[in-house]
Amino acid sequence: MRDRTYDARDVVVVTGAGGMGSAVARRLGSGRTLILADTSRQQLDRAVGELTTEGYAVRGVPTDVSDRTSVERLAATASGEGRLTAVVHTAGVAAATASARKIFEVDLLGTVHVIEAFEKVAVHGTSLVCVSSMAGHYASLSRRDEAALATAPAEELLGLDAVMAVGDDPTAAYIVAKRANHVRVQAAALAWNLRGARVNTISPGVVSTAMSKAEADADADGRMLKMVEACGAGRMGTPGEIADAVAFLAGPQSLYITGTDLLVDGGQAGWIRWHMKHE
Repeated sequence: MRDRTYDARDVVVVTGAGGMGSAVARRLGSGRTLILADTSRQQLDRAVGELTTEGYAVRGVPTDVSDRTSVERLAATASGEGRLTAVVHTAGVAAATASARKIFEVDLLGTVHVIEAFEKVAVHGTSLVCVSSMAGHYASLSRRDEAALATAPAEELLGLDAVMAVGDDPTAAYIVAKRANHVRVQAAALAWNLRGARVNTISPGVVSTAMSKAEADADADGRMLKMVEACGAGRMGTPGEIADAVAFLAGPQSLYITGTDLLVDGGQAGWIRWHMKHE
């Protein structure tokens, strides 16, 4: 009998062609049809070229996750290639390199677009993993604000009180957006369950990527790297470690896990919550 664990008609979608997205693509893409999406055509072409050289059956689809139509086009393209096995949403921007408005458009609204567009084409066994951040774990939002972020229609999200209250603070926007990812996935789990599919978030800590380097370079006080030392981890995470965690959430070992968040941060969020005030 043919082994269906890896089948070229099984489709894996990865948004974001950076360090984390490329690591996930390599981890999940072997023997499958791999759809890679990114807003940067240059970065997308480079990643597709590298993966093709390595033997992956990969197709690049330029996609702006902040644009609902663009994401719906990606979902339709992917579902037309075969059985949608896994969708991993890594595309995002950081506080060091983007405005508060851009963070909300990409990290908050973009994630909602992915959840909603792919829920429409999900099949039995499809797993969506949205990359959030440990930053979402130390957001301080009211139950009312979280309920609005979890359930408000996409077109109303940028006008919510919790979003408007941030003003022009990119760091605060990032924290709110990443908490919104958590609660949005919790609320979406029902619809995905009814399709025999699953949806989760994963919250990395400081991971060694180009985005993290940009954040470290913008951190004049070196707080980010000091936190990595203070929490006891003593190092950044690697994209490969995040890819392994994603593979768990996308695979058969986690069939009873949906609507939740997996924190992969070397203990950084725990240190912030329980020890940082004593430092």
